[in-house]
Amino acid sequence: QVQLQESGPGLVKPSQTLSLTCTVSGGSITTSYYAWSWIRQPPGKGLEWMGVIAYDGSTYYSPSLKSRTSISRDTSKNQFSLQLSSVTPEDTAVYYCARAPDLQVVAEAAGYDYWGQGTQVTVSS
Repeated sequence: QVQLQESGPGLVKPSQTLSLTCTVSGGSITTSYYAWSWIRQPPGKGLEWMGVIAYDGSTYYSPSLKSRTSISRDTSKNQFSLQLSSVTPEDTAVYYCARAPDLQVVAEAAGYDYWGQGTQVTVSS
């Protein structure tokens, strides 16, 4: 059974960088052909895909967030991380990490087979 767990600060000040880590158990983040995404849901809005790191380390980002987003991984810890720079209150959301069977299905929520429980991040001074 694959499990994903998000961790990181729940409160970030405007203009700072939001950093979250997803720890994966029950499966390796380097196993072909899985893709590991960050997805968020602002209050009262739908899910927003932010970006993905694939089993081979390749990364892809949402065009609307690309200039502020970076996803990396630590294979020794079986973790992948999100950094979102220059945050504003509009970045307040529940942030999820999730696994998709491959890169072809990352655009749709239904494409994911495992999700973390989500972590609330609030951007406020």
